[in-house]
Parts: sequence; structure tokens; C-alpha cells
Amino acid sequence: MSPANSPAKTTAARGAAVRGRVTPDQQCADAVDLARAAAEEAAGPEQVGEHIGVTADDTRVVTHLFECRLPGYRGWRWAVTVARASRARTVTLDETVLLPGPDALLAPEWVPWNERLRPGDLGPGDLLPTEGEDLRLEPGLAVGDEELEPTEPAEAAEAVGEAAAEAVPAAAAAPPGGVPRRAEIGALADELGMTRHRVLSRYGLHSAADRWEEEYGPKTPMAQAAPASCVSCGFLMPLAGSLRRAFGVCANEYSPADGHVVSLAYGCGGHSEAAVMPKPIEPAPPVLDTMGADPT
Repeated sequence: MSPANSPAKTTAARGAAVRGRVTPDQQCADAVDLARAAAEEAAGPEQVGEHIGVTADDTRVVTHLFECRLPGYRGWRWAVTVARASRARTVTLDETVLLPGPDALLAPEWVPWNERLRPGDLGPGDLLPTEGEDLRLEPGLAVGDEELEPTEPAEAAEAVGEAAAEAVPAAAAAPPGGVPRRAEIGALADELGMTRHRVLSRYGLHSAADRWEEEYGPKTPMAQAAPASCVSCGFLMPLAGSLRRAFGVCANEYSPADGHVVSLAYGCGGHSEAAVMPKPIEPAPPVLDTMGADPT
């Protein structure tokens, strides 16, 4: 017995090309008992069902199809190919394979693990390797241990990166005694994440922002029914970096977003000022005159 992806696929492809154009050889078509015996030898008598039909694969080459009774192989068929040499009277066995029928139960197409992986699949003890060409990451800047020679303030800022020059005041970047020492530059680089081998790329940053806004953004049902947005909530912890103007972290233990990154336009009923916000003005109840008579 051969699997479905064995050389039987070659026979099946060849048979599909000639099927319908070749009349089944009569002697090969009559060799049902020979074909059944071959199928029962491969799978066992109890796993071979009724004879389904005969197909002509080539001149004097015929395939007999039998019902498959193997558990889990619904719609599959035992295909036994027999052949007869030219001017020969004896039919010989070619091969026996298990092939899917038109209504066979098939396994889904194989997908690589990195395409099957979904958020939340990573569990304790699991290791998730990150590809070297991951678009979400880009090379970082490492500050060495060697002593830095005195340089101009502009050169010192360049060693740390443009982000460091923007994040730190000029007085801290260039103290009165000269340029920052190695320890000061290293501490600043650690704070900015520049000593990591790889840091978040712009693509990774935008991808994360899109995910966060989809789950905790202004278009969610919770935000639509909230009394106010997170930008005015006292439980909001602002982020650092370029996302600080769009996102923060919720620190309200009663909020469904507690501990999650939320959009500043998100909101929920746990807003810190929900209790003191003015209630909407309700219209006065209608006045009904129950004493007078309706005009006729």
C-alpha cells in the first residue's frame, strides 16, 4: 500500500490524461477478484468494501476501485491497477493505493508554523524565535565600554542618536565640564533602548498602534457609551516616546482595560470624573389635564 502522495499520483495523472479516450481492456476489467485479493492483502478483508467501478488508465491498463472502510477515511477508495502485456492472456497486478474520492474527507492544507501562530498561542515555557529580517524590528545602537574621547557637544549627541538629542535638554547633553562621560551616555542610551541589538521599527510601531486602537479605541462599543474619553481620566498613565500623544495605560482596576494600552479617545464607565459630571437635562414630564372636559 502506498500513500496518496506516492508514485500512485503519477499513475493517477497519467490515467486522467487518457481516461475517456481509451476503452477498458475487457480481460483487465474482468479481473475483479484479482484486484480485490490485492486490496485485501494490503488492508485486510474487513477494510475493503464493495466494488465501485473500473477506469481505463491506458491501453490494457485498468484500475479497479473498491470502497474503503477504514475509520476516518470517509469517501476514500482502494485503487488497484492491473495490466496485461500485448498479446498476453494473463492479467498481472500493478499497484495498490488508497486514493481520495470526490467526496473524501481530507486534511487541511499544511501551513507553516509561523503562519499558523496567533496572538495568545504562546504559553509558559514556549520559545518564539524572531526572524532576522522581521519587519517589526530594526538594528539598535550599542554604546561600547571603551572610554570616550572629549568631543564637541554635537558629536556626542550624534553618538547617542538623534532621539537622545531630542529627549534630553542641552544642559544635560553638554555639562559645563565638557561632553557627557561614557556612563552618562550609556545611561541615556539604556533609557532610550539604544543598547538593545534590535529595536521597534516604524512598521512595528504602526502595527502595534493599529492593534491597540482596534481593541481599545474610540470605535468600540464601550467607548461609544462612555461619559468621557481617557484623555481626561485620572487613571490614565501616559506613555513615553512618539506614542504618548495617542495612547496611555489604564490603571483603573475596575475598568475592562486595566493594565492595557488604550487610545486617548477610548473611554469606559470607570472614568475618574464620571460621578461629578453633569447629568443630561431631562425634559419636563407632560402636563395632563384630568379635570376638564375635552372640547367637542
